[in-house]
Amino acid sequence: QVQLVESGGGLVQAGGSLRLSCVASGRTFSSYAMGWFRQAPGKEREFAAALNWSGGITYYADSVKGRFTISRDNAKNTVYLQMNRLKPEDTAVYYCAAGSSSSVGRWNYWGQGTQVTVSS
Repeated sequence: QVQLVESGGGLVQAGGSLRLSCVASGRTFSSYAMGWFRQAPGKEREFAAALNWSGGITYYADSVKGRFTISRDNAKNTVYLQMNRLKPEDTAVYYCAAGSSSSVGRWNYWGQGTQVTVSS
């Protein structure tokens, strides 16, 4: 079992920045991939970013590429999502996810989510 707790969400103006954090517990953090997903009101949950166990391989949705950066600190059991140049369409609940293996693929565990609201 893996427990995930996100933090760092909030209200920000368009063009601003936020950094989300997700602390994991319950299993060796460095043994699995991590990801960030988001769900806007009335829409399905969508992929935002992910990275493998070491952080050496990253993936981004086209909608966030060049603005968001995912990273991890295995010593702190934490994954981050640095979000810059935020847009109103980035408004969503952001969820942290833990994968089933060290490579990005299936997602087995989810956090409770943190709200990000970008005002225009």
